[in-house]
Amino acid sequence: MYEQISSNKWRSGLMMLFFVAFVVALGYIIGLAWGGTSNPAYGFIGLAIGMTVALIMSLVSYYRSDKVALRVSGAVPVEQYVNDPNWRALAIRYDNAVEGLAIAAGLPKPAVYVIYDDAPNAFATGRNPEHSAIAATTGLLTMMNDQELQGVIGHEMSHIKNYDILIQTMTIVLVGTVILMSDIFLRTFWFGDSDSDSGGAGVIMLVIAIIFAILSPIIAQLIKLAIGRKREYLADANGALLTRYPPGLANALAKIGGDNRQLRRANKATAHLYIAQPLKTEKGQKGGRLNSLFDTHPPIEERIRRLNEMAGGFQEVQPGEAPSQ
Repeated sequence: MYEQISSNKWRSGLMMLFFVAFVVALGYIIGLAWGGTSNPAYGFIGLAIGMTVALIMSLVSYYRSDKVALRVSGAVPVEQYVNDPNWRALAIRYDNAVEGLAIAAGLPKPAVYVIYDDAPNAFATGRNPEHSAIAATTGLLTMMNDQELQGVIGHEMSHIKNYDILIQTMTIVLVGTVILMSDIFLRTFWFGDSDSDSGGAGVIMLVIAIIFAILSPIIAQLIKLAIGRKREYLADANGALLTRYPPGLANALAKIGGDNRQLRRANKATAHLYIAQPLKTEKGQKGGRLNSLFDTHPPIEERIRRLNEMAGGFQEVQPGEAPSQ
């Protein structure tokens, strides 16, 4: 456990350094492309802009990315639901489960949020256990029984304890910044005046800049893939150990996997945060197999199989089944 925490902190610092270097290099190359060989000073202007953007967004990603994730997801404090007679019982059950599992894990109680959406899902965010939050959809609160809800919260509590949330949450802002910079450059290139320098060196630099900008979103996606799948398996195992009931999480994953409703506020920037892929792709749908290759989550079937092995085959659950309450 402590090795995992140390590894996540180290990886977070390495990812931030890589981001700074990548954005600075991108700014420099874009500056050279805009200025051409006749205006090499543009490269240093781009370098300065890239460095400024990298430093600002690195600080934002560390201190404010959890707020960004919660706001983008439409999450509100659980107190709003506790004060609503229609949701009071479910909200109190949810809040009590978070508090109880935080005590069991030896962690401060995370801030508790609710997302109004029928699709069952949940995520954890923050930079450390002292500044963390858990958000669950109303669909999850309605669909899960006590053991299944505790299984989901145990999974998210493990992400908090392992410092997975630091990497996952920072990724939203850092990756988004890289994609935004490449998109701005490509738009200004296609719709602007790209004939400022007709020299061979200028054309080569422009081609390099375009290739770099096109590859940026792909590199960003690879970063998300690198932080996703193994951590989900580990959080499943640690969460099951925390609740001491692996079938609870297995049943919850089966229900989530069998639900085809799309989470309305989810997007590609925040999808890796959730306990299960919130962007649904129907089997057999065009591009479905290709999308699965870039999925930040491991297959639910495999996650359930591993949890069943932990439980010693206590309860066999298949994706799409609705286990008895």
